[in-house]
Amino acid sequence: MKPYIVATCVALTVTGATLHAQTTDWPQWRGPMRAGISSETGLLQQWPASGPPRTWSAANLGAGFGSVAVSGDRVFVQGMQKTQSIVTALNRADGKVVWVRAIGRAVDNYQGPGPRGTPTVDGDRLYVLTENGDFACLRVQDGSVVWQRNILQEFGGRNIGWLISESPLVDGSHVVVTPGGRGAGMVALEKMTGKTVWTAKELNDQAGYASPIVADVQGVRTIMTLTSEAGVGVRASDGKLMWRYPRVANDTANITTPVFSDNKVFYSSDYGTGGALLALRAEGGEVRAQEAYFTGDMQNHHGGVVLVNGYLYGFSNSILTCLEFATGKVMWRHRSVGKGSLAYADGRLYLLSEDNVVGLAEATPAGYREKGRFTIADQGWPSWAHPVVSAARLYIRNQGILTAYNIAASR
Repeated sequence: MKPYIVATCVALTVTGATLHAQTTDWPQWRGPMRAGISSETGLLQQWPASGPPRTWSAANLGAGFGSVAVSGDRVFVQGMQKTQSIVTALNRADGKVVWVRAIGRAVDNYQGPGPRGTPTVDGDRLYVLTENGDFACLRVQDGSVVWQRNILQEFGGRNIGWLISESPLVDGSHVVVTPGGRGAGMVALEKMTGKTVWTAKELNDQAGYASPIVADVQGVRTIMTLTSEAGVGVRASDGKLMWRYPRVANDTANITTPVFSDNKVFYSSDYGTGGALLALRAEGGEVRAQEAYFTGDMQNHHGGVVLVNGYLYGFSNSILTCLEFATGKVMWRHRSVGKGSLAYADGRLYLLSEDNVVGLAEATPAGYREKGRFTIADQGWPSWAHPVVSAARLYIRNQGILTAYNIAASR
């Protein structure tokens, strides 16, 4: 396994205005910590046969596969309307449209039309990256543009096969994206002005479909992501590439957001590849990474992996799988609702299959224990948007329709 040791590594403690850990907001991709985890309690532990009751449903939001961000009294979602890639702000209480902003030209391909990313809320600003590389900072209140750039045109990148799918990462005063250009595989911009702070000059990988995370590794702040070629770690202060781990990447599509805990990072991809845990150690102001284990038992395609009480849960291809984080030991496997995505809250896994089935299951290494399921209407494309839990509501986006369900234990 030692040939797969990489150059350097870091640790993960997410900070900054995007967290709102004291609230029930879900202000960005995969929630407050980008981990697919909600800290909420007091939620339904079992669903009625028909599923939890609907609070509201909003239609005509535009085609697309991205999830939603929930912050304050707003819900934000990207979509495609006619030839434009747009973002819509909805009223959190009733789902009514507050404003709509066109960001740039929309793109369509044989895997489906529209944006794939999730907006990022940071205070009174919203950061939106489209499927065509248009990157905008908007005012939350009215959607007016503060600044805008195109990361492909300006950093020498080119669009990837199934289109840009990244959700921007806000870290302190910076916002980070991965254009995939030569000497600009990753870049940091001033979040208030859009000016370039640094480019990762040693990172020449084309972008993957993953979104980055950030953590403090033994005092070194590090940004981690999965590119088209490798799991990587970049120093957040200046963009220095600290490690590059190719073994976990495949030649088709690298999608899954990394998971960080206890000075370790877990990467995973599908297409016959698998998952790997890297142990991270700070040394001389950098972080070094060494493979702790590699497993073929977590080949996560696009649905994400969550870490709960020392155990990883995610779909290995089409089979929901529980692994021990520290060792990679398989605890159980189950077909569940079918291949899909997931989030966690209050002891439960919220599951969404790409075939339009929503499920609830216990998050326990003891075995698969389902606590309810229901179906949603087929919109003609796979239901790939990840589920969101915020303020005792479950948000399910499927193309142009977003539905909020009441999952409070007492109503």
